[in-house]
Amino acid sequence: MPYRICKTIEIENGHMLARHPDNCRFPHGHSRKVELVLEADELDANGMVCDFKAVKEAVSGYLDQFDHALCINTEDPMFETLRQAYGERVIPFEMTEPTTEVLAKTFFDSCGKLLAEYSSRTDAAYHLARGVRLVRVRVWETSSSWAEFEKPSSDPSR
Repeated sequence: MPYRICKTIEIENGHMLARHPDNCRFPHGHSRKVELVLEADELDANGMVCDFKAVKEAVSGYLDQFDHALCINTEDPMFETLRQAYGERVIPFEMTEPTTEVLAKTFFDSCGKLLAEYSSRTDAAYHLARGVRLVRVRVWETSSSWAEFEKPSSDPSR
């Protein structure tokens, strides 16, 4: 069984779910925890999967764009108005409701790429071996509710 670690990054993030039948169709926010679970078959020379700081350095710039931002479906009637008013703080989800499940998959895909890029850098402050892989992203919406996306076990790169 591989070794695993989890790095949690917290963001304040809002969204609107235009198709929701109740209050979630209105702008609202969450104190989200984003958990990134990484694994490696072997520990590095320091006895770690990787330094937690490597994970933070690799992905925090990307996740920061979601902090104090509003995620919204581009089909929402208010999308253009909000985008004009708040610019880059309104994050478009192309014809997709930005549910916590969708955010988990979005973060998984983007953070996975960023971690792979970081592992190939020669100027990185912290070492991240190429064999370290992102296996799961869990996004907490509230203290009692979360959604996650995990790499399918049939994935040959696993």
